[in-house]
Amino acid sequence: MGYKENKKNVAFYTLGCKVNQYETNGMIQEFKNNGYEIVDFEEKADIYIINTCTVTNMSDRKSRQILRQAKKNNPNSLVVAVGCYVQVAKEEINKIPEIDLCLGTNEKIEIVKYIENYNSQKDINLDDVLHNSNYGDFGSVTYTEKTRAVIKVQDGCDRFCTYCIIPYARGKVRSRKPEKVLEEIKEIAKTGIKEVVITGIHVASYGRDFKEDYKLINLLEDINKIDGIERIRLGSIEPLLISEDFIDRLKKLEKICHHFHLSLQSGCDQTLKRMNRRYTIKEFEKIVKRLRNAYKDVILTTDIIVGFPRRNRRRI
Repeated sequence: MGYKENKKNVAFYTLGCKVNQYETNGMIQEFKNNGYEIVDFEEKADIYIINTCTVTNMSDRKSRQILRQAKKNNPNSLVVAVGCYVQVAKEEINKIPEIDLCLGTNEKIEIVKYIENYNSQKDINLDDVLHNSNYGDFGSVTYTEKTRAVIKVQDGCDRFCTYCIIPYARGKVRSRKPEKVLEEIKEIAKTGIKEVVITGIHVASYGRDFKEDYKLINLLEDINKIDGIERIRLGSIEPLLISEDFIDRLKKLEKICHHFHLSLQSGCDQTLKRMNRRYTIKEFEKIVKRLRNAYKDVILTTDIIVGFPRRNRRRI
């Protein structure tokens, strides 16, 4: 089956987080730049690309359902599974007959090449994300169907919380070069979009892999200077990012939205320790007070995991 000579229409379905949303926008932009037509997922398309998620069992199940649905929409289509679920469960994914091609998290950047070179081989060698230290950059992603633009600034996570599979799906911390981030946001501002959402797999780790001392707060200060951007929103962030120094510098940035999503996960210190979270409830309370003192109109949201096991049980 060849897809190179005759340009076809492509449909996308995105599951999971804002990073996946950003990467879908990047893939759509690549296809549009190469002459493909983008159509709604419900339409009959020649190529269906499902950007999968694996953060929970329900995410895995939903990914499988959508992949099978795509082939029902058009039995003669090319169905492509990409992303996190493929990265951690390739053997399982390969058993699904409706899928024609499987690509991991780092293969997304060259997805057009993979599809145009497709020759009925479902199983390709995926990049070993745990040993890759390079940030995969789509270039300036200006495509979006929303009134705000999601900006991915880093990938990977090295926290290894006991409940989380994401480090195995996304690999080690890799930060995007600040000049690339700023260039993209300047291009987005030219389109009339006034709000950007700064996101990543573990945004608080931004800059840790740089030789120079340039962290997330430095990036936010530089984004704050960009003409045309009026609002800067932070995605989900690690609570320990909110130090006194961070807040002192952040509250000087007039474009920062006063909404912070801090992932708490549990209200029990013992459970937090079993989760390998690196803060206590008292530390979390101090962080919340810090934000409330800095912003009188602050809005705080969080995540809570319910039913985390008290201890590992040996199977008898």
